[in-house]
Amino acid sequence: MKPARHFTESHISLAHGNGGRMMRELIETVFVSHLQNHLLDTSADAAFLPISANAGDIMITTDGFTVEPLEFPGGTIGSLAVHGTVNDLAVSGATPKFLTLNAFIEEGLELALLDRVLASMAQACRDSGVRVVAGDTKVLRRGQGGGIYFATTGVGLRPFGLKLGLAQICPGDAVLVSGAVGNHGTAVLLARQQFGLSGHLLSDAASVLPITQALITLPGLRFMRDPTRGGLATVAHDMAKTTQTRIRLFETAIPVLEPVRAVCEILGYDPLYLACEGQVVAVLEPFAAADAISQLHRLGYKDAAIIGRVETGPAQVVLHTEIGGERLLQELEEDPLPRIC
Repeated sequence: MKPARHFTESHISLAHGNGGRMMRELIETVFVSHLQNHLLDTSADAAFLPISANAGDIMITTDGFTVEPLEFPGGTIGSLAVHGTVNDLAVSGATPKFLTLNAFIEEGLELALLDRVLASMAQACRDSGVRVVAGDTKVLRRGQGGGIYFATTGVGLRPFGLKLGLAQICPGDAVLVSGAVGNHGTAVLLARQQFGLSGHLLSDAASVLPITQALITLPGLRFMRDPTRGGLATVAHDMAKTTQTRIRLFETAIPVLEPVRAVCEILGYDPLYLACEGQVVAVLEPFAAADAISQLHRLGYKDAAIIGRVETGPAQVVLHTEIGGERLLQELEEDPLPRIC
């Protein structure tokens, strides 16, 4: 995609963040050309959100996004920022409605790259049914940023009376994952072409709203989380520590694609700690687990599976291994794959 018309510069300069003509042209000819909607008024200092007091509980989340490279198989930092914010709302049981966007752009960034990133962001907004209603732009000096950083705030509506959260989890509950784990972290690693590795694996970065909207219709749903930084293992540790229960995961039940498994075996990574950007970990009462899997399979999430259970015991995460043994999964101490989200 070519840069927006009437923008004559090919790269970002510090003047594009000075609040004057060049900044106005950047916003109007690049950002607005992709993200324009009837609620986005770049001349106003605040946005009006048409939310009825009787529409549901208002939910809000905020997030920041850095990734290297800025474009990777299956997405860009732009689509990642939308999906990441939308997904935090979705796993809370909310329907995402509005986003705000702060862009921190490094001096020297190629405008064509910024244009592609914003095009992917706009497409992700359309796919997720959300609108960017306000934002801000800053330009960092060359060498002080990673090309582009985004910070977002998301607002959504949750049905009255829906109670989800770690505090709802009980011993005996089933642990579900909506699909294969570790795809995003592995795809970003392959995109860097480090260690002499390359491949065609796509990131799973996507809106999880279809998944969460299906699950919240089920009685017995306790908790949902998208396993981003730290992956599935970190979500399990959050559950164990907060509820003071033992989380038992079954290695043979956890879906892992062969390219992910191969890269992890070569480099010594564990796919359970690698980021997913389009999956959901859910905890349900045992009677609801089979219905949940059936619903997700009907929606096309063929890898959805029951992968574990909540047990009475010390607050720890135990992996029941393929050969029938047990292994304690430790908490993540260092980020094995930095700048993935």
